[in-house]
Amino acid sequence: MLIAMYDTKKACKESIGSVFRYQETSMFGPEYVPTGTMTVAHRPHMTGRGREWFGQVTVEDGIITKVK
Repeated sequence: MLIAMYDTKKACKESIGSVFRYQETSMFGPEYVPTGTMTVAHRPHMTGRGREWFGQVTVEDGIITKVK
């Protein structure tokens, strides 16, 4: 699961049309794909800010097109 570098899901949704900011967490290889849908989380213990939230982010060529 990728860490979404947005404090809230609302902030992530407001970033539709922008480059997706994330942090890899898997020790088995990259999970990020430049075009596709990925499950993401915001974990405050890893970033030091905000509350935890989960969602799905769809990107096309690295640009956010949808957040659920």
